[in-house]
Amino acid sequence: MTTARPLTVGPHTVDPPVVLAPMAGITNVAFRRLCREHGAGLFVSEMITTRALVERNQKTMQLVTFAPDEQPRSIQLYGVDPEIVGRAVEMVVQEDLADHIDLNFGCPVPKVTRRGGGSALPFRRRLFAAIVQRAVRATAGTSVPITVKMRIGIDDDHVTFRDAGRAAEDAGVAAVALHGRTAVQFYGGRANWEPIAELAAALEIPVLGNGDIWEADDAVRMVRETGCAGVVVGRGCLGRPWLFADLAAAFAGRPERVRPSLGEVAVTMRRHAELLASWKGEAWGLPDFRKHVAWYLKGYPVGSALRRELGMVSTLAELDDLLARLDADAPYPVTEIGEPRGRTTGARRVVLPEGWLDDPDALTTPEDAELDVSGG
Repeated sequence: MTTARPLTVGPHTVDPPVVLAPMAGITNVAFRRLCREHGAGLFVSEMITTRALVERNQKTMQLVTFAPDEQPRSIQLYGVDPEIVGRAVEMVVQEDLADHIDLNFGCPVPKVTRRGGGSALPFRRRLFAAIVQRAVRATAGTSVPITVKMRIGIDDDHVTFRDAGRAAEDAGVAAVALHGRTAVQFYGGRANWEPIAELAAALEIPVLGNGDIWEADDAVRMVRETGCAGVVVGRGCLGRPWLFADLAAAFAGRPERVRPSLGEVAVTMRRHAELLASWKGEAWGLPDFRKHVAWYLKGYPVGSALRRELGMVSTLAELDDLLARLDADAPYPVTEIGEPRGRTTGARRVVLPEGWLDDPDALTTPEDAELDVSGG
């Protein structure tokens, strides 16, 4: 017996109801394919800046890459200007670049919020509504659904998820995802799932929950406790793409969980590096792979010297030699079960444009608000 119904996002059925969160510098075509090889769901690209897309920035166009068998093709767009966002969505639709578009209103990093973007933008409620409405209009008559990802608010004094959720639903989005943290919390502390439950009860469209999904059982618990339609998984899958196999099992009511030996992890590491190299060559792919090494080896008995060498790997041949030195029989470190992964930076001041909080109905943004680069 399944724990949750399949998720419906426009014409797309997502079963199990699991979404890979867009993560800058992580969720490229190689990582998405690796995750898909372990389980099913909706796998979203890393953030694509609308200005860079409409200007056909070379790096951005490379990020708009999908495997031939990747269906549906899901892209996340970031923008603060309704017209530029609309033009970017029109470009995606007209050139058949993706089958689903998510809009980023949840990013808390300073380079985004200081321009009024990401998790800062929903405070400007009329601007937020204008952006979402323009994006939805740009998909009229097509089968491409628009979704929105956001946070609880800027901080406890500037909570935005209620107004933003209603505005998104009124605009015609297919679903809303809510991260149970404010921008000021960044990635620290514990996610608050209560706003997720509140929004799920308030809206007719599907509401997805995000925050502190470290294990598959966390996802099932979130759905059970909040009534959300599905979950968005981010840092929990870093160095653990097999989490998607666990999620499929958990939502199907099966007890099995993947607990790989170090040798099995080495096989996954090799596959990940191979996919990166096949996408953009070894000279780019292997250096990009380095950031994943610590996540894959977290908790396993690997000496500091070998860890350091793996973190400097440059070729697949070199990687093969280093992986062969691992203790293949080392068991899964059970002490890591349920532990946070990735960055866990706690509360920090949210950098905002001057006067940003003066008027929530203002439609203006800083002159340099549109980022001209995408990804990490």
